[in-house]
Amino acid sequence: MNYIHDRKDWPKMTWNTERLAGQLAGVRHRQGRLIGRMEGLGFSLRNEAVLQTLTEDVLKSNEIEGEKLDKDQVRSSVARRLGLDIGGLIPVDRHVEGVVEMILDATGHYTDPLTEERLFGWHAALFPTGRSGMAKIAVGRWRDAQSAPMQVVSGPIGREQLHYQAPEAKRVSGEMRAFLEWFNAPPPIDPVMVASLAHLWVVTIHPFEDGNGRIARAIADMALARSENSTQRFYSMSAQIRLERNAYYDTLEQTQKGDLDVTSWLEWFLGCLDRAIEGAGQILADIFRKARFWETQIRTPFNERQRAIINRLLDDFEGKLTSSKWAKLAKCSQDTALRDIDDLVKCGVLVKEPGGGRSTSYALADPWVKRDPAWLPPPVP
Repeated sequence: MNYIHDRKDWPKMTWNTERLAGQLAGVRHRQGRLIGRMEGLGFSLRNEAVLQTLTEDVLKSNEIEGEKLDKDQVRSSVARRLGLDIGGLIPVDRHVEGVVEMILDATGHYTDPLTEERLFGWHAALFPTGRSGMAKIAVGRWRDAQSAPMQVVSGPIGREQLHYQAPEAKRVSGEMRAFLEWFNAPPPIDPVMVASLAHLWVVTIHPFEDGNGRIARAIADMALARSENSTQRFYSMSAQIRLERNAYYDTLEQTQKGDLDVTSWLEWFLGCLDRAIEGAGQILADIFRKARFWETQIRTPFNERQRAIINRLLDDFEGKLTSSKWAKLAKCSQDTALRDIDDLVKCGVLVKEPGGGRSTSYALADPWVKRDPAWLPPPVP
C-alpha cells in the first residue's frame, strides 16, 4: 500500500481553492461573530467561557484516544493556571496537569515559534511516568528504529485491520524539520487553512510513539489562536471531533491513502470547525443561565457549601444529588448536608424529585434546569 507520504512530491499538498472559498469565508465570518459576541461580555463571564471551553477541550481530546480524565481535576488545573477563583479547587494528578499544561502552552503562547524542544516538552508532559498505559515508551524525543513500525490498526488480535502506516523512523527528524519550518514561516494562506494542514501533516508523520493525535490537535489549536490573534478559547475543536470521531478517522484514512490533493480533508475540517463554533452557543447558554441565577439570588444568604454545590448543579453535574452525595462533596456531616438542602428547598432553589427514603434526590427548580441554548443575548450584527 502506498500512502500520501510515499508520493514523490510529498509534502507539497494541493487543494481546490475555488471549491473551498465559500466554506472558508463562512467559517471566518462565524468565527468573527463569536469573538465579537464574547468581547461584549463582562470580564468574569468571559473568563467563565474560557474555563469551560478549555476544560471541555482537554477532556474531549483525551476521550478521542479512549482516555477519560476526571473533569473536576481538569477544571481545577485550568482554573489554577489561569489564575481564576472558582472555589473548591482539588488536588490534581500530574498526568492531568501535563495535558492541561500542553493545551495552555499551545494557545497561551501562540505567537512563539513551535520548535522540537517545545514539542518534546509537550510529549513529556503527556507521559510524566514514561509509560503509555503499562508499556514503556520513548518520551520527549522522536520515535526511533528501536520501536515497532508505527501503524494504526483496529479489530481483535489475529484479525487486525491496518488503516495506516507512518513513515519509517529514520525519516521522522527530517520530516519534522520541514514541517516546523513551514509552520513557523509567515503563512501564505489563511491561518485556518494552516490549522487544518498542520493537523493532517503531523498525524501523517506520527513522530512520537504515542500521543500524536493530541499533539496534532494542540498544534491545530495553536494555529486557530493565531487566526484569531487571541489566547482566549471560546469553542472546542476537540469536542466536535469527539462527536464526529468516526468521520474524523474515515476522512483521515481516505486522505492518507490518496494522492496529494487534500481538498476532501480540508472540507471536512472546515465543516467540523464550523460546527464547533456553532456548539459554543451551549457554553454561552450555560454561562448566562449561571450568571442570571446568581443575579436573581443576590439577597439570598447562601453559605460556602451551598454556593459550591449550586455551582456544580449549574454546570454538568453527573448523577442524582442526594444528601449523602452532598455530604461527600461538601466534606460535611449528613445532618449538615440535610440542613443545607432543606434551606434551599424552602427558598425554592431546589426541589425534591419523585421517590423517598434513602433514594430521595434533589434537583434545581425551574427555571434553572439546563435546556437548549435559550439564554443567549441577541447576536452581534
